[in-house]
Amino acid sequence: MTDEEIAGRVQQGDTELFGILVERYGDKLSRYARKFLSRREDIEDLVQEVFIKAYTNIQSFTVTRKFSPWLYRIAHNEFINAIKKKRWEPLPFFDPDTLFPHPLSQENADRGVLDHEMKEMLERHLRKLDPKYREPLVLYYLEELEYAEISEVLQLPLSTVGIRLKRGKEMMRKFLLNHE
Repeated sequence: MTDEEIAGRVQQGDTELFGILVERYGDKLSRYARKFLSRREDIEDLVQEVFIKAYTNIQSFTVTRKFSPWLYRIAHNEFINAIKKKRWEPLPFFDPDTLFPHPLSQENADRGVLDHEMKEMLERHLRKLDPKYREPLVLYYLEELEYAEISEVLQLPLSTVGIRLKRGKEMMRKFLLNHE
């Protein structure tokens, strides 16, 4: 069953199915929240708030549209509001495990050291990006959202999403070339 079908069934009163959406998106939203927040407890609390808000507003979801951008928009708003209210400290660094979720190979120690250094370098340079360029990169490469979905989440024209992704990639490329 698709996310949209589940949301439609929840709208019709089959509320227990919402748990499937929580299972499907819990880890994804936690990973997305790490971009904004530093403490694990804060992340867990805020992700729960996102799901509560999504559940209470499920009737506003249009089942002919994709569910993930609708949910990510709620998450985006909640994370930004939390930072504005200074309820949580913004993330002081970008979690390298988010960029590279797979464990390093134990077969080659030298390769592991190089991979670790690369992670640290990418994290450092990603952290330097203006959030307006960093967020589209995270949504596209880490959350695997399409341009149209990113446009919906960030409430930006599709062309602006494309420009910010292009500029963000160019900035990362310059950071990396200057590092060498």
